[in-house]
Amino acid sequence: MLPRTRLLLIGWSLCLVACSLLTPKFERPTLSVSGIELVNGNLLQQNFRVKFNIQNPNDRALPVSGLHAALSVGGEPIAQGQNERAFVVPAKGDVDFDMMITANMALALLKLANKMDQHADSIDYDVSGSASIDLPFLRDLPFHQTGSFSLKGMQ
Repeated sequence: MLPRTRLLLIGWSLCLVACSLLTPKFERPTLSVSGIELVNGNLLQQNFRVKFNIQNPNDRALPVSGLHAALSVGGEPIAQGQNERAFVVPAKGDVDFDMMITANMALALLKLANKMDQHADSIDYDVSGSASIDLPFLRDLPFHQTGSFSLKGMQ
């Protein structure tokens, strides 16, 4: 290899190492479901308010440009929703926000009726999706959480 080419390769290698040392460390934010609430509805359609919390452990703000989520009740997928409302999670901070999800409840009502016939106190739910992050190195922040609805008072 020519001395000039070797020197150029060594120079580029040193530049790459220096850039990697200067790049700030980025910890993955956590997104969790902090609550899910049946708001209203009728026999065919129900509206749920899903409450989320994003915690940002980093030294820079986290711009969120949107969110999409899917809801399953009793193991049956019943709803999807998305929110295009942008917001910013401050550095070393967290933000609570919520979105409405509209569901076709035919399958869920069958599951609810079955659980109520069994005198169950609750029914399981599953919420999953991702938040769209407006940063070049982190585009989507996926989440998945399970829990249960209380059936007390519905019987």
